Amino acid sequence: MFARRFRLLVAVVIIGVLAGFLLGVLEREVQRAEERAANMVLSQLRSALVIKGAEIMLSRHGSLAEYRGINPFPLVKHQWGTYEGLCEAPKPAPGNWCFRADKQKETVNRPRGWLIYNPRQPITIDRRQAYEGQPLAWAVTTEFADRNGNGVREQEERLTGLKLARVPLTEETAPTQDAQR
Repeated sequence: MFARRFRLLVAVVIIGVLAGFLLGVLEREVQRAEERAANMVLSQLRSALVIKGAEIMLSRHGSLAEYRGINPFPLVKHQWGTYEGLCEAPKPAPGNWCFRADKQKETVNRPRGWLIYNPRQPITIDRRQAYEGQPLAWAVTTEFADRNGNGVREQEERLTGLKLARVPLTEETAPTQDAQR
C-alpha cells in the first residue's frame, strides 16, 4: 500500500515538473512568435513605403512630403488579422495594430497620424524592448540626403523616400525631419 502511494506521488511530481517545463517553453515560443509577427508587419510596411516613395519620385505628380503621416497599411494588399483600422480606443487590443488619425482640417484628403501597436507581453520589436500594455507608435516620414551629416534636413537637402520611424506616443504631432523654414 505504501509503495503504491509512493509511486503515485513520484509520478505526480514528475508530471508536474514536466508540465512546468513545457509551459515555460510554450510561453517562450508564444513570445517569439509575437516578436516575429510584429517585426514582419513592420518590415512589410517599410518595403511598401520604399515602393510608394519610388512611385512618387518617378511619377513626378506629387511630392514625398504630401505622404508624411499616412496610414501605411492600405499600401500592402493583404487582409491583416491584427489590424483594427482607425483607433477607436486609446490603444488597440493586445497584439493588435491600429491607426490613430490626427485632428485635421477638412480640406486634407488623407488622414494623417500614427501607427499604434499594443504588445501582449514583453517583446523586442524594432530592436527595442516593448512591454505588455504599453503601446508603441510609428509614423510615416520622409528620408533625405543628409549632406552635412547633422541629422536635420536643411532646405537644400532633397527628399529621397518614405520611411516608417518610431515616435513617442503622445496626442501631439510627433517631431519629424522636415526642413526648418
